[in-house]
Order: sequence, then C-alpha cells, then structure tokens
Amino acid sequence: MRMWNVHPRLMCRKHLLGEHVEMHMFAGTLVRGMSIQGYIDGGLVEVENIRRRHDELAEEMKARGFKHASPLRDDCPTFCAGRVDAKANIIELARRCPECAERIRRHRQGS
Repeated sequence: MRMWNVHPRLMCRKHLLGEHVEMHMFAGTLVRGMSIQGYIDGGLVEVENIRRRHDELAEEMKARGFKHASPLRDDCPTFCAGRVDAKANIIELARRCPECAERIRRHRQGS
C-alpha cells in the first residue's frame, strides 16, 4: 500500500485505481485499530491526508468517466503522521510504469 501523492492526471488507469483502493485499505486498517507504523516510517502514507487524497483520486476517476460509488469511511481516524515525498515518487512512478511515464512526459511538454 502506498500514497503516491502524484497529481492524479499523471497516473495511468492501473495506478489511479490502485491508489484509490489503497486509501480505502489504509482507512479500514485504521478503523480496525491496526498499526500502519511501517507505512508511516517508510514514507508511504500521510495519515492526515488519506481523505483528501481519496477525494482527489475519486475526482480524477469521475473526470475519466469511471463510476465512483465508494466514499471513504466517515469513521476513519486522522492524525498527523507520515510524510510522502511526491517529487521522488513521480520519478519512481515513471521508472516503474511506461504508461505513467508517457503521461508525465506529455504533461511536462504541455500537451
């Protein structure tokens, strides 16, 4: 699980939908009182921004014509913990995924 914190427009379908599911997984884990400390320590999540990130991803999903029918749980705990390095993540996302790399390249060119 990870929060990329890359602008959702730059993400391919697989990464956009995958991160959306992972925001639900983080929320569910927190609601059950389970620790996500390893993800926090690893720079993979910003707990206080799970809801904001979910909503950004859902908006991009809708903009692409996907149906979004899974609001984030209202009872998801929030607290200040974790920092995600979005600049490093955009490089990593482009390295891992040719589709994301192409979206990032087009964005940088202004297309």
